[in-house]
Amino acid sequence: MASVERGESTQTSTREHPDDERPFELPGEDDSAERPGEGRPPRRRREQAIGGRISDPQIQRWMIRIGAAAILGLLFAIVFEIRIGLAVAVLTVIVDIVRRSRQHSSVEAWRKPSVAERRTERQLRGMEKAGYRTLHARAVPRDEDGVSDGQIDHLVIGPTGVYAVDSEKWDKRLPVRALSHRKLFLGPFNKKERLDEARWEADQASKLISGELGYEVPVQPSLAIYGPAISWKVLMVRNVDVYSGGRARNYLRRRPKILTTVDIERIYNAAERVLPPKYPGS
Repeated sequence: MASVERGESTQTSTREHPDDERPFELPGEDDSAERPGEGRPPRRRREQAIGGRISDPQIQRWMIRIGAAAILGLLFAIVFEIRIGLAVAVLTVIVDIVRRSRQHSSVEAWRKPSVAERRTERQLRGMEKAGYRTLHARAVPRDEDGVSDGQIDHLVIGPTGVYAVDSEKWDKRLPVRALSHRKLFLGPFNKKERLDEARWEADQASKLISGELGYEVPVQPSLAIYGPAISWKVLMVRNVDVYSGGRARNYLRRRPKILTTVDIERIYNAAERVLPPKYPGS
């Protein structure tokens, strides 16, 4: 904070004395002696800049990656020969890059998704070749009553239909049970509000997409739950499909195919227009 204040005072004094109105100076007087350090950043600023670069997560990852490659390469070079050591070092870097690329999320980089969302996203990414398209973290605009603040974690459009999938990480120590397809409990906690919220989000998405296209497009709400064991494969509770998060891919695939490639593209484009990103421009 102190360095910022000094910077502001320097700028102020510069504005008060432009070049053509500088105070009288004696001939031969050394400007650099009167204004030490002018023209180069103070040491503290340089240290902060260097510290900021080092604290960058990407730079830290590369430092760890290069360090690990150098250590392994040196060990193999000592035990075997230099060429093998170099090959091991290069291979170490490549393997780490590939491993991290597989962990990369297509959810916007400026918004860190939850662990549950990432796990569902990995399953959905593997379904792209089968014709499934996904919009992640989409906001549900305000309805007629002014209600909003909803988010669909994954809007999936594929051959078997349109789905609003919400990924949930629940306490694995508590049991999940359902009663008469009307109630869902996590231990003693009733999840009625969460089910109603998921159903409302899907209904809003259906209304918006249908209005954009001019014909009805049903959207099926679902909860992909991670953590506790779930005794059923897929169970509809309050018109919301509930299943273990690891079954997301099978849940979407094992249904009758009702949409063509043209339908999927048309619905996807409409959904992209009417359901904006939850965190735009951040």
